[in-house]
Amino acid sequence: MLAAAKIIGAGLATIGLAGAGVGVGIVFASLVISTARNPSLRPQLFSYAILGFALTEALALFALMMAFLLLYGT
Repeated sequence: MLAAAKIIGAGLATIGLAGAGVGVGIVFASLVISTARNPSLRPQLFSYAILGFALTEALALFALMMAFLLLYGT
């Protein structure tokens, strides 16, 4: 019973990874659209996109860490 609960909890914790994938896609899609509208702002927009990417991936790594803790924790 406990093993099944661990596996279900770890599976539910990985749902955050799908959200992170969508978030990264939105960040870079917005970068492409913004650069197409105003190419002179590309360096500033790129730095904002990298910041958004890093924050989104941090949430994904947090969700993955929670899944592993639930699965392999004592």
